[in-house]
Amino acid sequence: MDQKTSLIIKKYSPMWTNKQVWEFEQINEELTFDAEYLQPGDTKVSMKSKSSHQNVDIRETMVNTFDYLLDGYELWITNSKNNQHASEIYLPYLMAVIVDTMTNEEVCLKFREDNNYLVVSINIQADVIDCKEFFEEFYHLATGFNYDINTGIPEDETEAEIYLTRLQEEFDEKMMNMLGAIYISGNNDPDSIKTK
Repeated sequence: MDQKTSLIIKKYSPMWTNKQVWEFEQINEELTFDAEYLQPGDTKVSMKSKSSHQNVDIRETMVNTFDYLLDGYELWITNSKNNQHASEIYLPYLMAVIVDTMTNEEVCLKFREDNNYLVVSINIQADVIDCKEFFEEFYHLATGFNYDINTGIPEDETEAEIYLTRLQEEFDEKMMNMLGAIYISGNNDPDSIKTK
């Protein structure tokens, strides 16, 4: 994982859960941010360029402007209220929301703090291990509200595999009973089944 990203994750660990994000949004209604895309190496945030977005919902901005990240730009984010910088209370929130929003894109991100801004970019040099390490830091976004509660999955790898296989088979059986032949079991997709 990128070293600066690793440092900022350690600073704010553990990363927030969906529950914490939701609670933060309930307390901080109408939570908006100012964001601007800059070329790597550029640090002059003006909020006056065509690539700036003021007083925006960060989720919508990430989804609607994802192409800028793909083109190599960095997104500089600050709190839009009273012209405050993205203070430490907003950084773990922003990282959790951005990773949750970008999960479907399956991209490994880079985070850093710079002049009280959160700077986000795509880690184009990341390999599979880097991405695995990155997403493991945010695993409890996917597992939901109770990530710290024992799931009942055995610690032993072999026993865990047996347990998870049994759960998958039970689920497949229920779905086959409900949907019949249109249900595709396990993690298969239609193309992989046709090639067998």
